[in-house]
Amino acid sequence: MQYIIMLTIVLGLALSDFITGIIKGYITGTLSSSKMRKGGLNKIGELIVMATACGLEIGIKALGHYYSAAELAGVTGTVTAILVFGYIVIMELISILENYAEINPDSAGWIASLLKRLKNVKEENDNEKRN
Repeated sequence: MQYIIMLTIVLGLALSDFITGIIKGYITGTLSSSKMRKGGLNKIGELIVMATACGLEIGIKALGHYYSAAELAGVTGTVTAILVFGYIVIMELISILENYAEINPDSAGWIASLLKRLKNVKEENDNEKRN
């Protein structure tokens, strides 16, 4: 059940980002079918990555039973899925807020400070994944 919830959250955020991107493009006069196509394909890619992470978690847990390391395998799979999920959620939230800041310039003040914090978290996560 947790996999369905994770995928649903990622799908909802991707859809929200896509829609706010369309609204932003309409308002700023930069609406482009090639950008929408690329954005849509990026969202499909995110869903595939999240589904792969969930599948990997299931596979690692199942494999752990064969090597008498079920608990370790379970933790490894869970950490993998949660890291991928967390990264995608943060990335989508940042994108949605950036779109909203352009849609509603009056909100740019509080969004700018929030985006700065979220981008710092994202950069820290990126650095941890590289190490």
